[in-house]
Amino acid sequence: MEIQKIISELQYKAVRSSGAGGQNVNKVSSKVVLSFDLKNSQALSEEEKMLLETNLSSRLTTDLVLILNCDEDRSQLKNKEIVTKRFLELIKKGLIVPKIRKSTKVPKSVIKKRIKDKKNLSEIKQSRRKPNLD
Repeated sequence: MEIQKIISELQYKAVRSSGAGGQNVNKVSSKVVLSFDLKNSQALSEEEKMLLETNLSSRLTTDLVLILNCDEDRSQLKNKEIVTKRFLELIKKGLIVPKIRKSTKVPKSVIKKRIKDKKNLSEIKQSRRKPNLD
C-alpha cells in the first residue's frame, strides 16, 4: 500500500456545513466530503481490495465507494486534513488480517479436577441427608 498513490486517488468536495454557526455557515463551504473508489483504485492490489471490501462492507456504497465527511472545524483546510487522516487510519485498520484462532484441547488435569470436585460436592450433600431407616 503506497500512501501517496492512495491520497492522489482521493476526491474531495466542499459543501456547506449544516447546523448552528451564524453567518459563517451560510456563506462558507467548510464541510469536506471525501470519496474513494475502491473498485477502480490503482494503488491497491486485488488482495487488498478484497480485504477492504470485507472489512469495510458496512461503510461502502453499492458501487464500492467509501464516503467520509468532516465538518468539525470552521476551516476547510483543517477539515480536509482531518478527513484524510481519518481515511488513512480506516484503511490501515481495514488491511489488518485477523489471526486465525487455534482451538485447544482441554487438559486432562482440568477434567480430573472437575470430576474430583463433583464427587467431593456429592459426598458433602450425601452427608447432609437424613439417614434412611428401612
